[in-house]
Amino acid sequence: MENRIETSVRKELATMQSYSPGKPIWELQKEYGIEEVIKLSSNENALGASPAAKDAIAQYVASIHRYPDAHTSLLRDAISSVYDVERDNIIIGNGADEIIKLISETFLTSGDEVIVPTPSFSEYDFGANLMGATVVKVPLTETFEYDLTAVKKAITEKTKLIYLCSPNNPTGTYITREALETFLEDLPTNVLVVLDGAYAQYADANDFTDGIDLIGNKQPVIVIQTFSKVYGLAGLRVGFGIASNEIIQYLHKVREPFNVNSLAQAAAVAALEDEEHLNASKQLVVEGRKELYQAFEQLGLSYTESMANFVFVNVGVDATDVYEKLLRKGIIVRNGSVWNLLTHLRVTIGTPEENLRFIKALGECLEEVRPVDQRENRASFR
Repeated sequence: MENRIETSVRKELATMQSYSPGKPIWELQKEYGIEEVIKLSSNENALGASPAAKDAIAQYVASIHRYPDAHTSLLRDAISSVYDVERDNIIIGNGADEIIKLISETFLTSGDEVIVPTPSFSEYDFGANLMGATVVKVPLTETFEYDLTAVKKAITEKTKLIYLCSPNNPTGTYITREALETFLEDLPTNVLVVLDGAYAQYADANDFTDGIDLIGNKQPVIVIQTFSKVYGLAGLRVGFGIASNEIIQYLHKVREPFNVNSLAQAAAVAALEDEEHLNASKQLVVEGRKELYQAFEQLGLSYTESMANFVFVNVGVDATDVYEKLLRKGIIVRNGSVWNLLTHLRVTIGTPEENLRFIKALGECLEEVRPVDQRENRASFR
């Protein structure tokens, strides 16, 4: 059915692109007739959700005919306790994506500039484009480190927001505490720094900071975090922002009422309290990263050391070719072409069994696409 749209749409839509998610399991099963599929493309928790979160959902199901708590009081109390911040400095969103959109709707107008290091999370661009702002891209270094000097040089009188994702998606690189503090020292105070810590719980470097303790200093900062990664609640869509009370109150002005459903709120509270599941999830990633590093080295591949639950690897050939061959073997990863990095793949840390299956399949795919003199012996992966 087609109807001609007579009402004109906003001009900003001409520059916008819909988010391109990783291929879902069911789609691959239908497309290739494969029953056993491993999804290592969306940086989900390989252990799944906390058992406590599942129990909380089951206990709350009988009450889903009631509207959710519009103030997310219990969840803000739980976050306040765990992260040692005041509840009035917290806003809950329908995923961290909604927090990004709220920031854009609150602070941006047409003609403003938003600085986004690249490659990074595409939703930063989406929020800016939605409001008619201009995205100023600042490339990471050749080793995918942040060039904060270049970020500062990109600031103009039109700059309203700076996004910093640490650990960064898709590279897994991070900003040290010293570098972040130095960067914030002499920024214009009319520029809001958005520190996206979606993967912060996985970072175990001694000089890493999630930036929460920097809130309230001279420079306006908002920290974004999510329950989709280490807490294993991606399907429920829960995220949160931490900032000064003034910033939070402005964000509330554009937030929809009842934006986070009751089951999501209950599960998030339970997940925060389940330290055993949290620690197991982090340990799985620590071990999984080492496993992938070793495999990539044996396959002669370069990779970027990661502080997140994924590894960015350079396969040295057309990544799309390798990506598609992996799909036919029932393995979904993220194609680096999304970020215009045509020889890279982003691979989520899975269970030990999933990691081994991926490693074996990757070796087989590389043997098919590499020139004969570059092929590696993959006997150890059988």
